[in-house]
Amino acid sequence: MIALESIQLKLGIAEPWVESRGTHWLSPGSLGLRDVAKVMIESHARFITITCYQLPGVDGFRLEYHWDLDGCLVGIPFGIAGSSIDSIFDLSEAADWIEREIHEEYSIDFTGRAYEPLLLREGDKLGVNLRETATPGASAAGAAAQKEVAK
Repeated sequence: MIALESIQLKLGIAEPWVESRGTHWLSPGSLGLRDVAKVMIESHARFITITCYQLPGVDGFRLEYHWDLDGCLVGIPFGIAGSSIDSIFDLSEAADWIEREIHEEYSIDFTGRAYEPLLLREGDKLGVNLRETATPGASAAGAAAQKEVAK
């Protein structure tokens, strides 16, 4: 059994892996981030990074967690409607910097950890760097930007 199938079984996910642009994607369904991270670490996957996208309008955010599994790039996306998600820093120290950057850039709180704000520029407030505020008609512009990111 290959490692991808093993992870799928450990997580109890029936949906198959989807390969796209060199990444194997798995939808976590209703599983929590920390449960998925524990299985990835137990499977000897190495945490790489998190990619964060603000969804159009007031739809929240999509955080894509990227892992290296014996040279295979694995992506597991999590959607959040609010502005917080569990931290995995205590499970994988490699998550420290990117969690801190996403916290600063999008004002997303990674719960379960304490950290000092990085603040890119003195006097900045959290979330002012990349987070868009919802304004009438903004969802069309946000959708266009998401299409551009997908390229």
